Amino acid sequence: LSPVCLGSLRRAASINAEYMAAVLEYIVAEVLELAGNAAKDNKKNRIVPRFIQLAVRNDDELNTFFGSAVIASGGVLPNINAVLLPKKKKVKKGPSGSQEF
Repeated sequence: LSPVCLGSLRRAASINAEYMAAVLEYIVAEVLELAGNAAKDNKKNRIVPRFIQLAVRNDDELNTFFGSAVIASGGVLPNINAVLLPKKKKVKKGPSGSQEF
């Protein structure tokens, strides 16, 4: 390769590195913002792995991006299958208590 080609390759590599840094900065900012909101919802001042897990798994795009990644000490999303919940009782309405005078 000629010296001219090497210079353009170095320039392209530099641009690619800057682009990758910008993408990573955006992803980190997005995760931290959502995790901070989760911490605030739970009335906590610190972001712990649990809040990062909640933030990532509740956001469709981040959940797709992280895929099957495991966040240590993140736990799982709270989820109760509807079949396991107690059935609601129907309230029977009898004759009204009002009387006409």
